[in-house]
Amino acid sequence: MNVSDSNQPNWERQIIEKIALEGIAEQRRARRWGIFFKLLGFGYLSALLFFAVDWGESADIADGKKTTALVDVSGVIQAKGDANAENVISALQGAFKSKHTAGVVLRINSPGGSPVQAGMINDEIRRLRAKHPEVPLYAVVEDVCASGGYYIAASADKIFVDKASIVGSIGVLMDGFGFTGTMDKLGVERRLLTAGQNKGFLDPFSPQNAEHKAHAQEMLDDIHRQFIDVVRKGRGKRLKETPDMYSGLMWTGAKSIELGLADGYGTLESVARDVLKAEDIRDYTVKSNFAEKFAKRFGANMAEGAASVVTRFSLR
Repeated sequence: MNVSDSNQPNWERQIIEKIALEGIAEQRRARRWGIFFKLLGFGYLSALLFFAVDWGESADIADGKKTTALVDVSGVIQAKGDANAENVISALQGAFKSKHTAGVVLRINSPGGSPVQAGMINDEIRRLRAKHPEVPLYAVVEDVCASGGYYIAASADKIFVDKASIVGSIGVLMDGFGFTGTMDKLGVERRLLTAGQNKGFLDPFSPQNAEHKAHAQEMLDDIHRQFIDVVRKGRGKRLKETPDMYSGLMWTGAKSIELGLADGYGTLESVARDVLKAEDIRDYTVKSNFAEKFAKRFGANMAEGAASVVTRFSLR
């Protein structure tokens, strides 16, 4: 028998064993990498959770230190935006509820928006102030506090501004478009069928109806009166009313103090330090994550596109 032939089975066995051992080693390496990535993912989620949880309250409880509670109202006040009644009210409730709150600062930088959203926030502020009379609420205006923004600010104990802030615009508008002239030029005929004689109210593709226009003006005037009542109730005797005060005009922060629309100059930091005597600021503002912001923005863009030809009320 040939020697090489007698060694052949042993050689094949060694190759098979080597392949099997390599397979086992590869499986072990895969398991180790799997465990590594799982641990890495767990650590990442733990870090996110750690930073997402507000540990400030527990620290306050430990040392009993009073803080200034901050709630931001930034941007257009609308249901699908960051400055919506649900978010602002939730933040306000958390701020007033904390026993460590020395006072609440509503930092406003808004051109206005929905009268409904602004009204809901105003009503909740009044409720919370009545429930927690020991907790003052101050509004601090940054660049703009106009229309719906001022509707909210009027509910504060005091309003602080910068001398160049824009304040006011106490009025209501209803905007839309009319396309009848364009349709005539293009030879497009509008065919609108309704059940109910006013169902086509302010239809942008139909000629303007005098009765519909008059009814819309009544609604605008009614909302305007509500706005004026809120301002008068909130500002009281501090107001120095002029014929233009409720005309929709805006003024600088310096002029707004003269008119009684604001009380003085101040920033978030100066109010926390000098007025509330609580320099530590805790932010209660409800902030959307990236996914929520994308969804809201996508929904807002879709709604804006659909509403671009529809008349709408706005405090701005």
